[in-house]
Amino acid sequence: MEIDYSKHRHVVVIYPHPDDESFGTAGTVVKFREAGVPVTYLCGTLGEMGRNMGSPFFANRETLPEIRKQELIQACEILDMDLQMLGYRDKTMEFEDVQLVADDLRKRIEELDASLVITFYPPYAVHPDHNAMGRAAFRAIEQMEPGKRPEVWANAISNDREEILGKPDVVIDTKDVFEKKMNALRAHKSQVDGMLKRFQGSSDAQNEFDLALEYFQYETYHTVNFD
Repeated sequence: MEIDYSKHRHVVVIYPHPDDESFGTAGTVVKFREAGVPVTYLCGTLGEMGRNMGSPFFANRETLPEIRKQELIQACEILDMDLQMLGYRDKTMEFEDVQLVADDLRKRIEELDASLVITFYPPYAVHPDHNAMGRAAFRAIEQMEPGKRPEVWANAISNDREEILGKPDVVIDTKDVFEKKMNALRAHKSQVDGMLKRFQGSSDAQNEFDLALEYFQYETYHTVNFD
């Protein structure tokens, strides 16, 4: 499908973790920014409970929150995307009061005058934090006045997603902007280095860039209608 990126006023990305934005939507963000559209990332947590500590290790449980915070800031600078850190605790989003989170998200979405929100599609986003943040984002938009609701693109990543939801409505080929996406991924050094090394065993890619392109070239979304 042909996408007119310039038609949007403001894009708001809502995910729970540092690096969610770079894996799932960095190329999309770059295309909106190239069209002159402002993008703001509402990041739920600092990912402080993540298991990856760098490869080789350079972080520990005490230092990881600040490391991931700085990685997030750097990635957003690379993507030319504004950042708001929401301050929730990693791996506990499912236990937060969904209405309170939704109220906070709604206020921010309305203040930013978003015409498009990108988030996870619950319950098809695998990680409990992903599903919880998507659920709160959906509720926030559902409770807005119909005429003021932004468009919604949602990432579904579970194995059964197409069986239940059908094929994604929006498929974005990021190859032409993948160098910038790769730089954003590299900013999340504590998480990405080890992951790419694990992927090498099942790929014929000759270098890190081609390996990442093989796995992350396409960014896909289902459109969600709340009317």
